[in-house]
Amino acid sequence: MAKKTADILEFADADLVKDLCGPGHANLALIEQAFDVYLEAPGASVVINGDSAARARAAEIIKEIYARLQKGWPCAPADIETLIRASGEGKIEAAKFNTIIPFPRRKPIVPKTPRQEKFIKSMAKNTIIFGVGPAGTGKTFLATAYGASLLASGNVKRFIACRPAVEAGENLGFLPGDLKEKVDPYMQPIWDALNQVLGHSEVERRMENGEIEVAPLAFMRGRTLSDAFVLIDEAQNATVPQMKMSLTRLGERAKYAVTGDPTQSDLPRHVPSGLAHALSILKDIKDIDAITFEASDVVRHPLVGKIVNAYEKDAKLP
Repeated sequence: MAKKTADILEFADADLVKDLCGPGHANLALIEQAFDVYLEAPGASVVINGDSAARARAAEIIKEIYARLQKGWPCAPADIETLIRASGEGKIEAAKFNTIIPFPRRKPIVPKTPRQEKFIKSMAKNTIIFGVGPAGTGKTFLATAYGASLLASGNVKRFIACRPAVEAGENLGFLPGDLKEKVDPYMQPIWDALNQVLGHSEVERRMENGEIEVAPLAFMRGRTLSDAFVLIDEAQNATVPQMKMSLTRLGERAKYAVTGDPTQSDLPRHVPSGLAHALSILKDIKDIDAITFEASDVVRHPLVGKIVNAYEKDAKLP
């Protein structure tokens, strides 16, 4: 039986150690439960009690949390759970990022998994980037945050987000209210992300100035989108002609992010998804890239990743 003893991690900033512990030591409790260790945090140190293997894994995560806090990154229980999952898969490098999405006078948005980091880097490098994978992997949020950051820094003049309003059959004229009132139910995740990264008043101001536009995909027809960051969300619900139409709206000094889950199309069974088709024919073109997220990238409740895995396994059964 492995001999149990203690390791002491010494840090320079006692306030950061306090943040590391979380309210009521909630962050430490998650680490204790995951690795069967006992943690104490007197002053600027953390004492780890347990067997040697468990102490090593817990220490690795604690050091990464402290490094995040030094950079001004967030450290909520969800972030701790992501690191614990990464540690279990031998992927603790998930915390070792230098890539951020900056915002004036606000905390930066930071990636939580390696593929989230690749997605941010790819948006910076390429003109059109596809982010595909299951729900909860941060595709829409990161794309919205990146586009909003470009707008806030003056690198683009407009942020344009669109979704195929497939639930309404694109027949929005039959719904009551003006255009914003008609499409808001379908665009709420984008509004939520914009309000989170820019603030509600800033979103309202830029929307009134025409700098932010959120509309159904069908309203992109006949336009050339220049000096803009364009997000096409829930792209698995776009038909092949709709996807071709939207991608060919690309103008000078514009960037596109196309996000969706090819396995979750709401189109009629006989109608092929424009997202799957675009991925198959555009993957080898320069300045176009695709990042495929997996269940391990889910950053919602830990059960979401397990649910995604269960459905993926079921789909592979004969």
